[in-house]
Amino acid sequence: MNQKPLAFRMRPSHISEIIGQEHLVGEGKILHRMVQAGKLASMILFGPPGTGKTSMATALGKSLNLPVKNLNAVTDKKKDMEIAVEEAKMQGQMVLVLDEVHRLDKGKQDFLLPHLESNLLTLIGCTTSNPYHSINPAIRSRCHLFELHPLTEENVKTAIERGIKDEKDGYGKKSIVIEEDALHHFSTSSNGDLRAALNGIELAVASTPENENNQVVISLDVAEECMQKKSFSHDKDGDAHYDVLSAFQKSIRGSDVDASLHYLGRLIEAGDLDSIARRLVVTTYEDIGLANPQAGPRVLAAVEAAERLGFPEARIPLSVAIVELALSPKSNTAYKALDAALMDIRNGKSGEIPAHLKDTHYKGAASLGRGLEYKYPHNYEGAWTTQQYLPDSIKNRHYYQPKETGKFEKAMKQVYEKIQQERR
Repeated sequence: MNQKPLAFRMRPSHISEIIGQEHLVGEGKILHRMVQAGKLASMILFGPPGTGKTSMATALGKSLNLPVKNLNAVTDKKKDMEIAVEEAKMQGQMVLVLDEVHRLDKGKQDFLLPHLESNLLTLIGCTTSNPYHSINPAIRSRCHLFELHPLTEENVKTAIERGIKDEKDGYGKKSIVIEEDALHHFSTSSNGDLRAALNGIELAVASTPENENNQVVISLDVAEECMQKKSFSHDKDGDAHYDVLSAFQKSIRGSDVDASLHYLGRLIEAGDLDSIARRLVVTTYEDIGLANPQAGPRVLAAVEAAERLGFPEARIPLSVAIVELALSPKSNTAYKALDAALMDIRNGKSGEIPAHLKDTHYKGAASLGRGLEYKYPHNYEGAWTTQQYLPDSIKNRHYYQPKETGKFEKAMKQVYEKIQQERR
């Protein structure tokens, strides 16, 4: 009996057997065209776990009847790569499938590069990380980048049914009956991770005794037990984590309270209170800002309460903060105004500080004309009077562009416009 895992046994041997990823392997798509042309280019396949990156890489090589060597950038040494090169020289060409390619160190990389340049090796690197963030440019520039998408529920169902019926590599020689609600649970709780779904099926078959009709009946209860650790796929140290954080803030900014709560839920399931706290505080000042300035202290209080409580109770103050932020009026005028001022400064547009604003707290300042014409605002009605504050070279610059996004900023806009009018 084959002792290899079901997910390994069911790997496709031709691109026509690949499930999903139609945008790459469908009729007329790029990888399909490569196989038809009989020419495979070096590439990086990236995407979430269980989407079939290694399987696709292997299938591409086999589709062209090329020798395929599977290595791992972390666990395999430079010596293993040297052996692969020698084998490639003997066979004329080889497809090197390199898992965890983002972990390739400089020594291994420098060894591989000339063999990629000569086309002795066709590298297909596989990674769950975003290659633009994690792959060394020397490798990235020599490879095409292709993103694999999470598999749909129907894709996973198709793979499960294929694994149950396949007589050579699956369970086709057994009488397996999987109830409809159990099949649905396997295909949904795996979150598009085909490996997780097939591992769950394998565990279910191995742990379920045959009934009196010599059938292995997989019920919903069995499916739930076998998939309980796969109900959520989110590594808080992985690249996908940053996508969730990005979607979290953008949902708040877009005033979609339901999406905001959904992504908060994902972050809670990942157990990353630190990232939630940081992103909430920055979102409050970046996206809500002057439209609701009291949101800042309230969110900080909610974050401190959450940190003191810890999970699971931390979700309660966090939920209150999220609902307020998502439904609050939005304004980014304050930090945008500062960014505009910083841009001037960095571009050399600073200018000389007006003499009446310069420091006078030293002997001889008056003789230098420092502060002589300064008007102390508190000596005037309303604690304000007209005088120049910006340097001469930028005295007419306006950084702050007020909006009427809430009562507070509307009032500030009125004050700002009144001051500008008086200055004119």
